Parts: sequence; structure tokens; C-alpha cells
Amino acid sequence: MNLPLSTTEAELIIPELIMLAGLIAIILIPNFGDASFRIPLSRMKVPILIGGNRFKLTSNPKLPNRVSLIIFSAAFFFALMQTTYGKVGDTLEVTPFSRLFTLIFTAALILATIATTHRIPARANLKAPKESDSENVATKKINALIDNRRQVDFHIILIMVGLGMSLMSMATHLFMLFVCIELASLSSYILVAFHKESKIGGEAGMKYFIVGSVASAIGIYGMSMLYLWNGDLSLDALASAWVESETVDPIAGIAVGLMLVAFGFKVGAAPFHLAAPDAYSGASSPVAGLLATASKAMGFVALMRILITVTMPDSGEAFWFTAIAIIAVVTMTWGNLAALTSTNPKRILAYSSVSHAGYMLAGLAAIGSGLASEEAMKLVLTAIVFHLAVLVVFKFGAFLVLSLLETEGRSHELEDLHGLARREPLIAGSMFLFMLSLAGVPPLSGFLSKFLMINGIVNISAGTGASDVSSVMDWITSVDPVFWLAFAIVLNSALSMFYYLRIGLVMFFEEPENSKPMKDALSLRIAIVFCALFTVIIGIGPLSDSILQMAADAIDSFISN
Repeated sequence: MNLPLSTTEAELIIPELIMLAGLIAIILIPNFGDASFRIPLSRMKVPILIGGNRFKLTSNPKLPNRVSLIIFSAAFFFALMQTTYGKVGDTLEVTPFSRLFTLIFTAALILATIATTHRIPARANLKAPKESDSENVATKKINALIDNRRQVDFHIILIMVGLGMSLMSMATHLFMLFVCIELASLSSYILVAFHKESKIGGEAGMKYFIVGSVASAIGIYGMSMLYLWNGDLSLDALASAWVESETVDPIAGIAVGLMLVAFGFKVGAAPFHLAAPDAYSGASSPVAGLLATASKAMGFVALMRILITVTMPDSGEAFWFTAIAIIAVVTMTWGNLAALTSTNPKRILAYSSVSHAGYMLAGLAAIGSGLASEEAMKLVLTAIVFHLAVLVVFKFGAFLVLSLLETEGRSHELEDLHGLARREPLIAGSMFLFMLSLAGVPPLSGFLSKFLMINGIVNISAGTGASDVSSVMDWITSVDPVFWLAFAIVLNSALSMFYYLRIGLVMFFEEPENSKPMKDALSLRIAIVFCALFTVIIGIGPLSDSILQMAADAIDSFISN
């Protein structure tokens, strides 16, 4: 009898097996009880443990959150400690590249789980409303009971997101890649609309689902065209066929274009980002943080697979260079201009995520210019991966602050941040650090990631431009367009300072509407401070070298494959 996985293969995917075991555990454990089964024609009863009166321990509404936190922490630890790599079946391969992204995904999921502890409060020994209760009291009791029941559902979906993302990073077959993306994406749509009592949440979830489904359908159609063209959807086979083609086959070119639409939606690139601001503002802050970090990283993995692994020519300009370059500039500019006019903190961060997608797309476009040496390409890809990694710290940190505000039923208006420094100096200071890092202010981690990106793009364009020109315009026209991608990043980073500093302005210089401190939420506060410290440490400390080395090793394995 042949087992689905050998012992060696099972050891390679321990993080994924932990998440799978956690998924089963969260489904079963809350249903443990004293139920028994009577043997027919006898009085003997055999305990079956599922059903009946639930045990006190397993019926604790906080248990799913704790189990989920343990599961993601264990998956993160084993992914961090992994030193052996290899293939798992015909469609998966564990590499330093895939494991780094597993770390990114699980880190974001850990933060989301911590924030959910307070976003969906769980309380034991709740009672159903009585007839004598007022309408207001009855509503509060019902909502509390609903929150208890939601604990299991929420964390089941959360683990499915993590499982889909982690498997996607290992996929070496385009069909497997799409299946895993859709597993994570469909679960994300549910999370956006999870708070169904909120009209804005339900509307945002439905819009996100419809737009996402259309984008996925377009991508699947593109994948079918690639199969029609090559007859094999493994990434290696597609890459070989692409290199062997002297010119870009129209069918293959259209197929890749359709898939870029699907992946463009995942990363929040313009004009495929239109549902993202509504999704971010309608979802709870932990879910919005997950979309801004883990989901974006998932989309860029898919983009790198199709653009770099499959369609990158051995020499010369990639056929998608101009399109990606234009999309990159439009995306970063659109995101920043839209954020300037927004007064909703979540929408500001949503448009900020759009602009950051543009920065990373500019790096991919520079690689496709045909001017990049192998070292320059590695530098840009390392910068992209490093940026995706550190986003988990300062971008999710900002959403954690908003999650703390949500415990008071706030966070949807900029006024909710008024005077936060007087109420919560430490939390306000942390939020300001996150904003500065998002803007790329030295010496924070956001500056380091942007600096590496700009350095890589400038390195690619080095040597272009005439030295004997007689006017500035002559020099401008002689410089390769790749250089202007770096200029666009610098210009947009400067533009973004206005709305990031505006958040700092209202926190420190406006009068608070409520002078009382916010709710205790100890674990959430610890997570916020932790993210703030790492925002600084990753920018200037030795930890930045470690993460950069991990990113460089990941890219080495990515390119070698």
C-alpha cells in the first residue's frame, strides 16, 4: 500500500500538517461532551465523546482563539527552523523561498488572532435574554451569545486562509497555484463579511466576492489558454516552452495578460483595486490587516511565478515590460492621491497598500526591461521580498491600533484618532512610528525596504543617458525609462508624507472627544508595542541583516529553480 506522503515528504511540510491538524482540532474539540451510544439489545453504553452536554473545558468560547494561536505559532516556529528542502509530490516544492513566505503568512495570522481576541470578545457563562429584559439588554445578550458561537467559525476560516497561502507558495504547477489561491481567497471573502450584523461589512464582503470571483474567472480562462498553447501547466514546462518560442505566441501572450488581471486584483494594482478600499473599511481591522499584508504577499508570489519564472526571456525586454511599468506608476500615484482625500483611517491604509503595490510592481517592471544583470535582478527581488516581510510589522501594526479603537466601536473616521496621544501616549507613539515607516522615513524598516528597491532600479538603469548632452531635456530623453520608475517611487513617497503626517497631526494636536483611556486589551497592546519596536529594530539593528539574508537566500532558491 502506497501512502499519499512518504515520511520524508511529511517532514518537509510539518507547518502545513500542523495547520491541518489544527483545523480538525478546532472543528472537533468544541463539540466534545458526555454523549454515549447504547449497544443494541443491552443496557451497556459506550462513551463517544461527541455531542451531549459539552465539557466545561471544551465549551470555553475562548478555546478556539487559543488553539488557533498555538497552531500558527507552532507553524511559524517549524517553518523558521526548517533546514531541509525538497519536492512533495509532483506539484509542490519546499524551498527557502516558500518557507520565507510561510513565515510572512503565519506572522500576519498570529497578529490577526491576537487582535481577534478583543475584536470578537468571548465570555463564558452567558445566559439567554429573559422576557423581562429591555430591548437594549436583550440585544446585548444575544450579540454576546453570537460572538461566542462565532469563535469556532472565525478560526476555522482563518486556518483555511493560512493553509491555502502556505501551500500556494510551494506550488510548482499553475493549476495547484490557482486552487490554493482560491482556497485562501474564498476564505478571505467570508472574513470580510464576517460581521454580518454590520451593513457596511456585508456590502463590502459581497462586493469583494463579486469582483474577486470575476478576476479569478478571467485568470482561470487565461490558464486554460496556456494549457491549450503548451499542454502542460507545470511552471518548468511553461518556462521551457516560452524560452523555445522565438516570438511571443498570441495565445500565450493573451493568456498571460488575462492572468495578470487576476493577480493584479490580488495585489491591489490599479485599475483592479476598486473593491479593495471598500473591503478594508467594511472588514474588521484584523481582517483588513491580513488583506494588506498576507494577501498582498500571496498575490506577489503568483506574479513572480508567472512574470519571472515563466515569461522572463533569456535576454532582451519582456513583452510585459511597458504594461507593468505603466500600471506601477498609475497604481502608486492613484493610491497616494486617493489617500489624500480620504477621511476614513481604514481607507487611507487601503489606498496606502495600493501605492505600496505600485512600488513593488515598479521593481518587477525594471527587471523586465532587459537591462538587468543577474545581480541587479536579485537585488530588486530581494528588496520586494524584504518589503513584503517588514510590511507585516508596520502595516499590520497600524491596523492593530485601529483594532484597539474598534473595541470602543470607533475607527471609521479620522476624528476617532483625535487626541489619541493624550489618552494613550504609547499607542499614539506606536501609530506615528508605523506612519513614518510607511512613508519611508529613515532609519525605520520602511525606509530600508524602499531604499533597496530604488537602489536596485537605479542600478539597472545605470549606464543609460548621454554624458555629452547640451540641455537637461536631452539628458531626460536619453535616460532609460527604468530610471523614471525609481523617480516615481521617490516622488510618490514624498507625496504620501502628507496623509501619513496628517494622522500624526490629529493624534497629537487635536482635542480628544473622550479623555478616558481605552479598554485594557493587554495582549493587543503588547502586540502593538512589539510591532513598534521591530519597526525600529529592523531598520537599524542587526535583525535587518538577518531578514535581508533570509530574503536573499529565498531569491537565490527562487531563481535557481
